[in-house]
Amino acid sequence: MEWLVFVLIAAAVGLIAWLGYRAKQKRREALFTFANQFRLEYSRVDPFHLTSYPFHLFTLGEGRGCENVLSGVWEGMPVKEADYWYYTESTDSKGHTSKSYTHLSVVVADIALTIPPITIQKESLFTRLADHLGFHDIEFESEDFNRGFQVKAKDKEFAFKLVDSRMIQWLLAIGGTFGFEANGPFLLAYCKRRKPMDLTPLFGTARLFRDHIPRLVWNEFGTQKERSTS
Repeated sequence: MEWLVFVLIAAAVGLIAWLGYRAKQKRREALFTFANQFRLEYSRVDPFHLTSYPFHLFTLGEGRGCENVLSGVWEGMPVKEADYWYYTESTDSKGHTSKSYTHLSVVVADIALTIPPITIQKESLFTRLADHLGFHDIEFESEDFNRGFQVKAKDKEFAFKLVDSRMIQWLLAIGGTFGFEANGPFLLAYCKRRKPMDLTPLFGTARLFRDHIPRLVWNEFGTQKERSTS
C-alpha cells in the first residue's frame, strides 16, 4: 500500500510541475503575440538588467528578477515591460525556511528629464505602519489624495512641483491601481501581474503619467530639446 501512496504523490507532483510549465509556455507565446501586434521586441530573459535601474521597487525582498521582456516604442515613448518578481524569506519555529513571492507587471520608460527620485503608490496597511514608525510621506492639500496615496521624496519642493492639482486629480481618477517611481531619466509604472492581452492599460498609464508631468517640471528638469519646445 505504501508504494501506491508514493506513486500517487509522485504523479501529483509531476502533474503540478507539468501544469506550471505549460502555464509559463502559454504566457510566453501570448506575450510574443502581443509583441508582434504592437511592434515590440520580445525576450524570454532580461537583456537590459532592469533590476539594476535606480528604483526602490527593485530593491525589495531577498531575491528578485525580470523575465519575459518586451521593448520598443509605445506612442512615441521608449519602453521596456517585464514580468518582475521578488521573494521574501521567513523561518518557522522549527527552523524551516520558506519563500513568499510577489509577481508584478512593470514598465520602465525613458523620459527626457533628469529628476530627483520620487515614489507614488496606493496607501495601504503597510505604508501606514511605516508612517507610524517615522517614515512619513508628504502631505498635499487634497485630503482625498492624502488618504489614498503615499508620496515619498527627499526633495519635497520637487514633489510639490510634480504632483500638482492636475496630477492629483488624474491619480485619484485611476484609483491606485498602478504605482509609480521616477528617478533621473527613467519612469517606472507597475501593477499586479497582468495577462498579456491586458497589458495595454499599463503601457497607456505610463504614457499618461508622462503627459501629466507639469510644464514647470519640464522647463526645470527637461533636456535642452524639451525646454526649447516649451
